[in-house]
Amino acid sequence: MQSFKKFVSDFTLKRLFWLVLGTAILSFGIHNIHQRAAITEGGVIGLVLLMNHWLGIPASIASPLLDFICYALAFKFLGLDFILTAAVASVSLAGFYRLWESFPPMLPDLTPWPLAAALLGGVFVGIGVGIIVRQGGSSGGDDALALVIHQLTGWKLARSYLFTDLVVLGASLSYIPARRIAFSLVTVTVSSLLIDWVQGLGHDEKIHGNDAAKEVE
Repeated sequence: MQSFKKFVSDFTLKRLFWLVLGTAILSFGIHNIHQRAAITEGGVIGLVLLMNHWLGIPASIASPLLDFICYALAFKFLGLDFILTAAVASVSLAGFYRLWESFPPMLPDLTPWPLAAALLGGVFVGIGVGIIVRQGGSSGGDDALALVIHQLTGWKLARSYLFTDLVVLGASLSYIPARRIAFSLVTVTVSSLLIDWVQGLGHDEKIHGNDAAKEVE
C-alpha cells in the first residue's frame, strides 16, 4: 500500500501526458500502416496483429489481454512502479486502438510500397515506444515476457527480446510472405534505433522501467 501511495504521489500530469502521447503515436502507426500493409512487428505487437488476422480479434482487445498475461507471469520480477506505469500505458494504448478503429484509414495505403511502409511504420513505433519507455512504462508485455525468459533460461536480456521477435515473425509467415517478413525486419531495426535515440534524449529524467530491467539483469 505504501508503494502504491508513493507511485500515486510521484505520478505527475507531465508523465501522464507523455505516456498518452507515446501510446497515441504507437497505436496510430500500427493501425494505419502495419495492419494495412501487412508489415508486422515481433513480440507482443506482432502477436496482436497475428491474432487480428487469424482470429479476427480487435487490437483493442488482444493488446490488453496479452499484456495482462505477460505481466501476471512476470510480476514478481518487476518493481511496482514499472507494473503500474505499464498498466496506465496499456489502458491508454487500448483506448487509442479503439479510437483509430472507429475512423476510416487516415494515411494513404502503402501496401504497394512495402519498404516505405516498413520505414514509416518503424518511425511511428520507435518514437511512440521510446516516449513510453522514457516515462518508465512499457509499450506492451514485451518487456515482461523478455524478463521471464531471461529468468528461466539465464539468457542475456537482449537475446530474450530477439527470441520473442523471431518466434513471432516466424509464426507470421503463416499469413505474410517471406518477402514481407524481410520488410518486417527493416521496421524492427528502424524502431529499435529510434527507441534508443528517443530514450537517450537528455539525461535529467529517471527511466524507471529501464532501471528495473537493469537490476534484474
